[in-house]
Amino acid sequence: MTPVRPGPPPAVTVVGIGADGWDGVPDASRAVLRDADVLIGGPRQLDLLPSECPGERITWPSPLRPAIPGLLAAHAGRRIAVLASGDPMFYGIGRVLAEETTALRVLPHPSSVSYAAARLGLPLEEAEVVTLVGRPAARLAAALHDGRRLLVLSADATTPGEVAALLRDRGFGPSRMRVLEQLGGAKERTTAETDAYSWRLPPGDSLNIVAVECRRAPDTLRLGAVPGLPDEAYEHDGQLTKRHVRAATLGALAPAPGELLWDIGGGSGSIAIEWMRTHPSCRAVTVERDPVRAERITRNADRLGVPGLRVVIGAAPAVLTELPPPDAVFVGGGLTAPGLLDACWEALPVGGRLVANTVTLESEALLADAYRRHGGELVRLAVAHAVPVGGFTGWRQAMPVTQWAVEKTLNTLPGDDR
Repeated sequence: MTPVRPGPPPAVTVVGIGADGWDGVPDASRAVLRDADVLIGGPRQLDLLPSECPGERITWPSPLRPAIPGLLAAHAGRRIAVLASGDPMFYGIGRVLAEETTALRVLPHPSSVSYAAARLGLPLEEAEVVTLVGRPAARLAAALHDGRRLLVLSADATTPGEVAALLRDRGFGPSRMRVLEQLGGAKERTTAETDAYSWRLPPGDSLNIVAVECRRAPDTLRLGAVPGLPDEAYEHDGQLTKRHVRAATLGALAPAPGELLWDIGGGSGSIAIEWMRTHPSCRAVTVERDPVRAERITRNADRLGVPGLRVVIGAAPAVLTELPPPDAVFVGGGLTAPGLLDACWEALPVGGRLVANTVTLESEALLADAYRRHGGELVRLAVAHAVPVGGFTGWRQAMPVTQWAVEKTLNTLPGDDR
């Protein structure tokens, strides 16, 4: 049998390196680094390499991501080694490079998260990892649940103080905190455990992870992990999809990881916010014509841990042409705007969902017509609350909400007339 010859070596090899530097690099990775024509990494990582790695050393430019295609093209045909902290495929440069080239080899090092879990005796599958590297601290708020254990990847030495301040502000001041620095290196250090209320430590090493055991203060509003947060969780001016209707609406929208929602007529932003809270990769764009409400939506998003919510100020359907294609659309306001429902329907791909709510007869007529043409479900949601009636208790009925929910299928293509 003729032996199969190995193919050409990968164009790029990514080598993980830890705080222990060259001493912690295994032999296979050392061989790659010694043999590389080009060595690319951050200044700190490149400084960890000894002189026995003679390749041309290149520091990542800024901004990094748009420069990568040109950088790889400039050194095509040469042996390129890229240095990464820990595991390159865990919030690392490996993901970006994998999007640029299929000729990629990755030699990982234990991640700082793995080290932290080992030091804390924490089963890694029981911890939630939240990265604040290049991301606002506000996104941590979505992960705060009583008893939950978090490992927070810090942007720099100031991150632990920001985490403590956010915990206090969100009603989680009793949460227990530790900071683990330079994990796996000669300067490794773990701070004494304290609560967020008492956190007074000055900034330490920039290479750190914050371990948090979440504890909610007794008087803090409870925010669950499923849609239907208390109405009190939102700052609003009355334009708010109420809790029980909101839960039903999110159920009809059926968010899935990575999907994008258009929330039209944002009001307080509650639908988009709770869509994004269902999974860290869920995205949303809220369209709101009132600038005051738009600012309020942004504050609500920050407060509830989804600062990535995009708020577009303008009137639909005019502004919809500027938005990326949605996986789902919610219309909570402006249904009577000419052409709005048709524009939303046209924008949806097959498999996309459209949900529209209304309390007015005029908009209800539009939804009935859309239901006739495209099918789906047309339901009326009625909620009553118990209130005092003299010395007794009775029911107070909220305005009923008419909801149309439909999934776009091959049998419900634009222009169908049932």
